[in-house]
Amino acid sequence: MLGESHSYLGDTLRLTYTHNTGAFLGLGDSMPESARIAFFQGGVGLIVLGLLWAAAFARDMSHWQIIALALLAAGGLGNLIDRVLYDGRVTDFLNLGVGSLRTGIFNIADAVEVIGVLLFALSWRNAVPANNSL
Repeated sequence: MLGESHSYLGDTLRLTYTHNTGAFLGLGDSMPESARIAFFQGGVGLIVLGLLWAAAFARDMSHWQIIALALLAAGGLGNLIDRVLYDGRVTDFLNLGVGSLRTGIFNIADAVEVIGVLLFALSWRNAVPANNSL
């Protein structure tokens, strides 16, 4: 049932069934429905296509950067499928934390996107040569 929560591993992991009509932590959920659809379905769809194109055809990227782009596209596609199938909503259910220090409620696609961002940032940082001439 919506809002139902179950606690595991000494309350480190909570499974809480919820819907999110916005983005990260509900950002944008107060937008008019037509704007939400255009942005979170149309815009995200274009971004996913761009990420897939970059991953497939980029010539100057490392393997790790290509994997990172593919992870970002996969996470975006997962949330996009949810939005198309469930009237503009994404199903979120994971909450991690210790005591009062907790994450927001998220899903696996969100976690894949975070891993993609971190991997891309780390691989880009290591690929850029240091400029010691300054």
